[in-house]
Amino acid sequence: MHSFLINAYYAIKPIIPRRLQLALRRAIAERKREKYRHVWPIDEKTGATPPNWPGWPDGKKFAFVLTHDVEGERGLGKCLQLMEVEKRHGFRSLFNFVPNEYSVPQELRKKLENEGFEIGVHGLTHKGNIFKNRQQFESHAIKINHYLNDWRAVGFRSPSMFHHLEWMHDLHIEYDLSTFDTDPFEPQSDGLGTIFPLLVRTNSGRPGYIELPYSLPQDHTLFVILREKSIEIWKKKLDWIADHGGMALANVHPDYINFNGTQLSFEEYPLNYYENFLKYVKSRHEGKYWQALPKQVSAYVRNKLS
Repeated sequence: MHSFLINAYYAIKPIIPRRLQLALRRAIAERKREKYRHVWPIDEKTGATPPNWPGWPDGKKFAFVLTHDVEGERGLGKCLQLMEVEKRHGFRSLFNFVPNEYSVPQELRKKLENEGFEIGVHGLTHKGNIFKNRQQFESHAIKINHYLNDWRAVGFRSPSMFHHLEWMHDLHIEYDLSTFDTDPFEPQSDGLGTIFPLLVRTNSGRPGYIELPYSLPQDHTLFVILREKSIEIWKKKLDWIADHGGMALANVHPDYINFNGTQLSFEEYPLNYYENFLKYVKSRHEGKYWQALPKQVSAYVRNKLS
C-alpha cells in the first residue's frame, strides 16, 4: 500500500503547485518527526563499527564527505558560487547533475574538476521512481551508463533516494549514494542502518560497488521542510559520528541556498547556515577528519574490504 501511494503521488506531482507540495510534505514531516524521534536524527544502532573495519587513512578519527545534488537550472547557476565558498574554507566536494533535466555545460564540469571537485550522475530526470519495475530500470541504466562514460564519472545517486541495491549492479559505477543511515522523511525510507561505507557484492562475477550512505540530514529536509533556524542538528550529528569513527556524508543542494542575502524565497535558506557548518567542522574537529571525495572513499574502502 505504501508503494502504491508513493507511485500515485509521483504520478500527480507535476500538476501540484510547489507551495502546496511543500505544505503537504511539512504536515507529514511534523508527524514523522515525533513518531521517529528515537531514530532520527540519530539512530544509536547505526554507530556500530562493522566487522574487520580497517579504520580511516593516516589514523584519522572519521571521514567528512561533501556532496551536492543539482536538481534544476536554478541550482546549476549557483554551482560556481558554492565551489568558491568551499574552496575558501579548504574543502572539496562532489556535484551530481541530472543530464536530461537541464543542459550541463562541459566548461562547468571541466572547471569543477580542474579545481579538484568531482562530477557524478543524479539520474536522467528528477521525476518518478526509476526502480518501479525491472524493465524501466534497465532502460534507464543504458542511458545513465552513457553519461557516466561521457563525463568520466564513477558515482551515481538516484533522485529522491529511491534505490534497489541489487539492480544497481547494472550501472558502471564504483560507488552509489542513494541510501542513508536513517531518514524517515524519504519516500523509500528503509535506511542502510550504518554510518560506514558498505561493499555491495554480486554473485555474477562482476565487480561490486561501494555504497556510501549519507549520514547528515539533508539541507532541504532541515531548513525547508522542518524549517530549522539553526545548524544545531547538523553539529550534534557530526559530533556523534566523529565519536563513533564513522563517515559524516552531507547532501547539500545549491538550488535552495540563497547566496546574495536578499529576501528568502519560500524554498531557500541563507548561505551562512552552510558556511557556519563548514567553519564548525574545521574549528571543532581540526586534524581529526579525512576530508575526501566520494571516489577517494570508495577506492580506499574497496581496496581494504575486497
